[in-house]
Amino acid sequence: MANRLIKETSPYLLQHAHNPVDWYPWGPEALERAKIDDKPVLLSVGYSACHWCHVMERESFENPAIAEQMNRDFVCIKVDREERPDVDSIYMAAIQVLSGHGGWPMTVFLTPNGEPFYGGTYFPPEDRPGMPGLPRVLEVMADTYKTKRSDVVLTTGKLVQQMKALTTAAPSIEPLTPDILAQAYRGISSQFDDKHGGTGMQPKFPQPMIYEFVLRYYLRTGDPRALEIVELTLDKMAKGGIYDQLGGGFHRYSTDMFWLVPHFEKMLYDNALLVKLYLHAFQVTRKPLYRRVVEQTLDYILREMTDPDGGFYSAQDADSEGVEGKFFVWRPEEIVKLLGKDDGENVNSYFGVTQQGNFEGMSILSIVEETMALAGMSTMTTDELETVLDRACATLFEAREKRVRPERDDKTLTSWNGLMMQAFAEAGAVLARTDYVEVARKNAEFLTQSLRRDGRLLRTYKDGQAKLNAYLEDYSFLISGLIALHEATFEARWLTDAIDLGRSMVELFWDEGAGAFYDTGRDHEELVLRPRDTSDNAIPSGSSMAADVLLRLAIITGDPALKEPAVTTLRSAREMMTRVPAGSGHYLCTLDFYLSKAKEIVIAGDRRESDAAAMAAEAYRSFIPNRVLIGLDDRDGALADLPLAKNRGQLGGRATAYVCENYVCQLPVNTPAELVKQLAN
Repeated sequence: MANRLIKETSPYLLQHAHNPVDWYPWGPEALERAKIDDKPVLLSVGYSACHWCHVMERESFENPAIAEQMNRDFVCIKVDREERPDVDSIYMAAIQVLSGHGGWPMTVFLTPNGEPFYGGTYFPPEDRPGMPGLPRVLEVMADTYKTKRSDVVLTTGKLVQQMKALTTAAPSIEPLTPDILAQAYRGISSQFDDKHGGTGMQPKFPQPMIYEFVLRYYLRTGDPRALEIVELTLDKMAKGGIYDQLGGGFHRYSTDMFWLVPHFEKMLYDNALLVKLYLHAFQVTRKPLYRRVVEQTLDYILREMTDPDGGFYSAQDADSEGVEGKFFVWRPEEIVKLLGKDDGENVNSYFGVTQQGNFEGMSILSIVEETMALAGMSTMTTDELETVLDRACATLFEAREKRVRPERDDKTLTSWNGLMMQAFAEAGAVLARTDYVEVARKNAEFLTQSLRRDGRLLRTYKDGQAKLNAYLEDYSFLISGLIALHEATFEARWLTDAIDLGRSMVELFWDEGAGAFYDTGRDHEELVLRPRDTSDNAIPSGSSMAADVLLRLAIITGDPALKEPAVTTLRSAREMMTRVPAGSGHYLCTLDFYLSKAKEIVIAGDRRESDAAAMAAEAYRSFIPNRVLIGLDDRDGALADLPLAKNRGQLGGRATAYVCENYVCQLPVNTPAELVKQLAN
């Protein structure tokens, strides 16, 4: 018998649609039922690729006795955190105040007004040492709500006030200076693992925004250690088990300090951010490894995570056949059987596949022997060995494709798609891959057409249905993607759309009185508080990305109404950038842009013609993070009134480039070589 979740589109909610729990989706129906029945709410939040979410479902939500207890004493609400980041962030703040830590699955007990009074993360089906079982927690919470209502009211009042304090950050009166960047860099450098890359011990997360900042710091200062930090981390991740050595793409994080044993889920946003990081590192170093990672990862997204309509799917599960990582691991005899004795043994040595294994008796593929060293132990040359490895990887990949695949969360989220659109657009421009640019264009057409209603951007799409008002991150991430797509194509429509969305974003999310962006718009449903995520976590915060794109749009449009909220946002984040640089990666990148003399590059010409394409290739050859680029096509006058575009057309019927600072330009040039000289200045 299906419950109410059967009418939802979220794959995570649909996974729970046949639980014996009488689940409600988040909404007024559930809260009204709690008020009528005078019952507390049990809120359970998770996502489809979450391993422990699946464990708790199997152990508790499919247990008839526990489900009966939940249905009797509570109104039960199930939320997909990826669809409802507002609900997730509000109650995650409550859990962190209550326990000092958070995570998923998240279990929170609320009053019928949505006020939290107790919660935690995973609860087992029975008591364990140091961990109460879910049935006991349910019993105590139901009794507390019935018999100690005054204590509940007191707890919720204090808790909500503490949660509201977490969303408040007054703009600093101290100046924004390069010293902030230097202090943040020193903090990150002091935590760096000089042997294995990354920061801290374990688990290790990729943290691409931190290394984007460190790479920018290298370009700003020339500090060689900054580049060493980036290169060592990227090399170790690319050769570790966190990277799918056969299929491309990164798993969520490493459970150890060596980047070997991952948590096997693959998230769209991780891969989008890591593609950009490896691409930028390739521009700086020209390392073939970095280009290979970019192309393999984007090819994985095309192969497994792209909808025919142009949207990108959200995630792949960690589990297959109920076992975490089963799809990805190997036994040495499997490989020998597929490749033959000689090639199989070489491949096993290269990838560290052994009888004892490195993960529950099996082996995760990671590069433990460089080809040069392995060639020295065999009769093959390095080139011959690389040919064998390429052929072997294709064979192993084909064999792996016959296994039972991990489940895929095939909903489309606007914000995450904006990140991946930018990755494809930038990679297409840098690597001269027109196929990647076309993927970005198709994605932009899909998002701007299918995830809008009456001019309002929407959050999520699946099976032909778009719904939920978009959040700040949806607007800001999509704007960033559209700006990158304009730069890659010179098509005016993407930049004009980005400008329109930027102005709408300020109108919907900026609160002049608070001097802050909020994550929900003025037209959003009323919640226990208006959420505002103030730090960069697995993805940039909506606020840091909003500040980033508005600074760029302000230069392009000359509109101070776009710049002022961005600067105020940076001032509000000033203390966090200095004290918690690991949680401020994208803010620091945005501050670096703000403090720089941004290069304003205008290329007038048809991007499809060879002369304009050659100019664009030079603009992308080096990593120039603090620049804006607009392309002008004389056949389309949509951008003619922009300050950067005025009086900057083609000269002599040839593609023409202008390099400017503060709208003051060097002499226009008609050749790529001349453009290179001006960019070098």
